[in-house]
Amino acid sequence: MAAAIEVSTLRKTYGPLTAVDGISFKVGQGEIFGMVGPNGAGKTTTIECLEGMRPPDAGTIRVLGLDPRGDGYALRERIGVQLQQSALPDDMKVWEALDLFASYYRKPAAWEPLLERLEISDKRTARFAKLSGGQKQRLFIALALVNAPELVFLDELTTGLDPHARRAMWDLVRGIRDLGKTVFLTTHYMEEAEQLCDRVLVIDHGRIVALDSPSNLIQGLRADIRILFTAERGYDPRPLRALPGVSGVETNGERVTVTGRGDRLICVVINALDTQGVSFKDLRTEQPDLEDVFLALTRESGFKGGER
Repeated sequence: MAAAIEVSTLRKTYGPLTAVDGISFKVGQGEIFGMVGPNGAGKTTTIECLEGMRPPDAGTIRVLGLDPRGDGYALRERIGVQLQQSALPDDMKVWEALDLFASYYRKPAAWEPLLERLEISDKRTARFAKLSGGQKQRLFIALALVNAPELVFLDELTTGLDPHARRAMWDLVRGIRDLGKTVFLTTHYMEEAEQLCDRVLVIDHGRIVALDSPSNLIQGLRADIRILFTAERGYDPRPLRALPGVSGVETNGERVTVTGRGDRLICVVINALDTQGVSFKDLRTEQPDLEDVFLALTRESGFKGGER
């Protein structure tokens, strides 16, 4: 896969603080690539260096084969950027914003179809202040796409949106990738990264602590499965600890949580309850997810690296 972004030993400091500490990675063309990390991990500095907004102290960066600093003008014609915090004048209308941004580029895309694709065509003449949070985010995506970019940076795209609007945004991101574009996504929502990204880079204290597909990261964690159910009053769950694959049993009133590993763990627990004649309800399972990976990796990284 050809690389849309190539980063080698990128380093950036602010006085005594090392924000980015010699990281290297590549982003393939046509993939949705995610970067996640705690606050202060170095995400914003990294993405600003990639966009040409901030010069690195050391290392090399190539975005679509260009140097973001030396080839900034040429690069801006080929990338789209949705910033973490964006705003427009309250009285500016949707069509005015798109018309203005389109005028910045030599070969802008026709922005009218963007309104249709992003489902805000009915807001064409609406003023910015009258848009909902989700509609504003859709407008900012439209502004990031108005130059028909090859690579789109989306920084904390769904912060502050309700669950319905967030999932609608996920569909939009997949649609951008389906157009053949590369997406570089930063997010604090691990479910978002797990659902959207082909690969995820976990950064902490300015260093990369993991880089792989969400499924490989989750499998590599080797975390326990959790089985939760409500048992009949007076039930003693302690015998479940002797079942193969079970590593722990906890109770909270009538609610029982069984943890363990193994492909047949759920069957083993249910069969044991059935054999014992135990009545239970509200059974559900919790598989390890990317949030478990994130917490484990950043906890380990923070312990080893300390504060900077």
